[in-house]
Amino acid sequence: MTDIALKLFDNMYYLVSMVLFIIGFHTMLTHSNLIKKVIGMNVMDTAVFLFFVSTGYVAGGVAPIIEPGVEQTYINPLPTALILTGIVVAVSVTAFALALIVKLYHHYGTIDAEEIMRIRSTE
Repeated sequence: MTDIALKLFDNMYYLVSMVLFIIGFHTMLTHSNLIKKVIGMNVMDTAVFLFFVSTGYVAGGVAPIIEPGVEQTYINPLPTALILTGIVVAVSVTAFALALIVKLYHHYGTIDAEEIMRIRSTE
């Protein structure tokens, strides 16, 4: 039992990212409020960012600045660079989605997806 607990603790970041992703996915599937769907999407983005950053982490690693004659373990900088780009894209998508929600509210008078579908079917 302690072996399983140690393995879970060693992979805690992976476990937390999976739980966050499931929470965001559940929020997107079960709520009809469009703003809650955007929040769920952001939680899913955060889970993916945490997963990728945790894969690039190496315990005891240093920045990848190579010094001649020094043997060290280096941290991979690629996941961090990709996540910075992903954060910019996620913020842009969130802003665009919220702008669309504002337009939908002005046109339909609601931000409930089921209500919008009902109104569209009667038009």
